[in-house]
Amino acid sequence: MKLRGLYAITDSQLLAGKFPQYVEAALDGGVTLLQYRDKSNDEARRLREAETLQRLCERYTTQLIINDDAELAARIGVGVHLGQTDGPLTPARALLGRKAIIGSTCHSQLALAEQAAKEGASYVAFGRFFNSSTKPGAPSADLELLDQARASLHLPICVIGGITLDNAAPLVAHGADLLAVVHGLFGASSTQEVTRRARAFNDLFNC
Repeated sequence: MKLRGLYAITDSQLLAGKFPQYVEAALDGGVTLLQYRDKSNDEARRLREAETLQRLCERYTTQLIINDDAELAARIGVGVHLGQTDGPLTPARALLGRKAIIGSTCHSQLALAEQAAKEGASYVAFGRFFNSSTKPGAPSADLELLDQARASLHLPICVIGGITLDNAAPLVAHGADLLAVVHGLFGASSTQEVTRRARAFNDLFNC
């Protein structure tokens, strides 16, 4: 599967009260990867929501990724995204198998991405590129980093951090394969607007 296009990431507070409807609206607009991101300790609810998303993703042939929880990912048979505080990728790869999609947060450091590639990452994620309410304290990344990554890495490059339809085009032009979006997609006033935004993000890859 070619990892290129919109990478939608859920936010439990932003989607409170409209979780499945807004996610399905995004999937209807076209999503390459959907990441379930929930930082709570309510394991029963997290399993229930992850299984709901898995059923939705199967209907739209979208790959589901679990944020930071390889054990939950293994339980329902999907991929995982790991941050730098989650340890090396190798144990997750052993747990999930060689076909699973495993992503790695690399902040703004090319060396971290090169290490993740060696450990078997399916894609690497750089950011934040713009001010982000999801990760306000994250170090900033720039287009020059994208150019360097494109020249030295042979796996898909994901970009994250404050990405909107107004600022995403240069990122794609400089080699981003995946646009990871939270508020720029789900901070919409209706399901129709979520679908419109999803289609518009994907259109940036066809320019």
